[in-house]
Amino acid sequence: MADTAHDSAPNSSAAPQVTLTFPDGANRKIDSGTTGFEVAKSIAPSLAKRTVAMSLNGTLSDLADPITADAEIKFISRTDPEALELIRHDAAHVMAEAVQELWPGTQVTIGPVIENGFFYDFAKQQPFEPDDIPKIEQKMGEIIARNAPFTKEFWSRDEAKKFFRDKGENFKIELVDAIPADQDLKIYKQGDWLDLCRGPHMTSTGQIGKAFKLMKFAGAYWRGDANNPQLQRIYGTAFATEPELKEYLHRLEEAEKRDHRKLGREMDLFHFQEEAPGSVFWHPKGWTLFQSLIAYMRRRLDKDGYQEVNSPDMMEKHFWELSGHWENYGENMFTTTLPDERVFCCKPMNCPGHVQIFKHGLKSYRDLPLKIAEFGKVHRYEPSGALHGMLRVRHFTQDDAHIFCTEDQLMQECLKINDLMLSIYKDFGFEDIFIKLSTRPEKRVGSDELWDKAEQALQDVLDEVTKRSNGRVKTALQPGEGAFYGPKLEYVLKDAIGREWQCGTTQVDFNLANRLGAFYIDETSDKKVPVMIHRAMFGSLERFTGILIENFAGHFPLWLSPLQVVVATIVSDADDYAVAVVEKLRAAGIRTEIDLRNEKINYKVREHSLAKVPVMLVVGKREAEEGKVSIRRLGSQAQQVMTLDEALAALKAEATPPDLLDES
Repeated sequence: MADTAHDSAPNSSAAPQVTLTFPDGANRKIDSGTTGFEVAKSIAPSLAKRTVAMSLNGTLSDLADPITADAEIKFISRTDPEALELIRHDAAHVMAEAVQELWPGTQVTIGPVIENGFFYDFAKQQPFEPDDIPKIEQKMGEIIARNAPFTKEFWSRDEAKKFFRDKGENFKIELVDAIPADQDLKIYKQGDWLDLCRGPHMTSTGQIGKAFKLMKFAGAYWRGDANNPQLQRIYGTAFATEPELKEYLHRLEEAEKRDHRKLGREMDLFHFQEEAPGSVFWHPKGWTLFQSLIAYMRRRLDKDGYQEVNSPDMMEKHFWELSGHWENYGENMFTTTLPDERVFCCKPMNCPGHVQIFKHGLKSYRDLPLKIAEFGKVHRYEPSGALHGMLRVRHFTQDDAHIFCTEDQLMQECLKINDLMLSIYKDFGFEDIFIKLSTRPEKRVGSDELWDKAEQALQDVLDEVTKRSNGRVKTALQPGEGAFYGPKLEYVLKDAIGREWQCGTTQVDFNLANRLGAFYIDETSDKKVPVMIHRAMFGSLERFTGILIENFAGHFPLWLSPLQVVVATIVSDADDYAVAVVEKLRAAGIRTEIDLRNEKINYKVREHSLAKVPVMLVVGKREAEEGKVSIRRLGSQAQQVMTLDEALAALKAEATPPDLLDES
């Protein structure tokens, strides 16, 4: 925006004035009470035409609002990122109007914007039907085409309650009563339709555009309470452009195909059942995959100087009070009271147990850094509604480790963790990494001085990581999201369809070792409290497994696949040869099964393809006579004929885990 565009608009010298500061730093004085639209129009009519809202001091506001104080101002067009929430909010209002036009007498309740879209809850006598979605969408399109302006009015509570009472909108009356007396009661109109709303909105319904879609119906209780009336919810989404909507719907379609729960059934990996909510029942193939991940991580940690340990799953409550977990994490812990009235807790974290292992035997500064790791089972209470397959569970395994070190060693050890973490993610195909620094939460242990020190240490690590990567690694700050005992770096991975997953963490802790009485002897024979670095690479192995299933859509690379090869016969005359092939493959360490069923080969191929077996070796009478195999790859119709020895050598090389390739 050129400076010349900011020249003061004509105003009365007697009127009080306020100063606007624009994103480019330029200032402009206006009469107090001038609306955002008037300011935009005075700069350029084209600016006013494309602007749908404004930001005042970082807060979105209606463009028609009067400006009465000095402010930093930014004009928002509908394609700006800040406008997306407004587009969705406006679409929710239009959806509500469409429903009431189609089914008069339907009550509207609340309709917020949510992640990736919006919803509205309705009180309607008859349930919505699937065929109603296109009807509502068509009506929404008609309302948007009317391009009715959004206008805001301030009503008294009595006026609002009378209006909604006359309309039979009983839920709105309750919402009016819930608005604090010191807050304005706002009514937004779009043509003849109106609703109680905090706002803001864009300038008109036409600004919503055509990039919207209603997704599904669902049941809901008024205010989320099962004792209240049941409502009908409609979910929808909206974007600034149709290509963005198309891309989002494609991602949803891909995500549905990749759902780890669906693929887990098809691949016979695991299942869940109500008797053990939030816990995985691993089947043989799934357990093989799980153990492959542990074996891989165990090799990487062994090379990096970690010592593996194991700590008890259950310890007395007093122990967790000392550590600070009971006070700060107690609501997430499972407990049991024994006949002798002692209270025990299932461990939600491994760290206090590792401190006890560190304390066993006197430690010197020469023993530091001491790295201990555990594939420990932990138990955390998650509400039933939050459970989601393996991505949100109550019982899981962490690839947990703790490094006990001096303050001088802290930076170097955190950088080693970072290098190892990025190398591990690369082996699994994740190279787009986002690192977030999460700082002190409101509920925490330890002094502000120690938190200052811990946060600065991780900021220094993050700065160095950014420098080393030449800015390729993206970073962000998450205020207040740290653990109760220390700040942390969160490693976020991007998968094959662009979704982000938080996996590994590095946490600096100046508190826990001291609370549990851990110390080492320094160079001057004095006792010193070690710094603890908490770190996990996969995080929850169950969750990481679910992420891998969805990232690869079940098409695992051969080294990771729980079942790598199926040997299938075309005719029974090849059975003996097939058995010999399987024996050679298994002897080479390749996970192999045999299929000798009296079924057509195309049937066998389809069945094993559905189970996502990466390689099939098909043998018939000719292959048996010539000592060959016909290789079929998952997802390909092509076949490749090789001698058994050639196939064996190629498969063995491909099935070698990436961390062992240099050794093979």
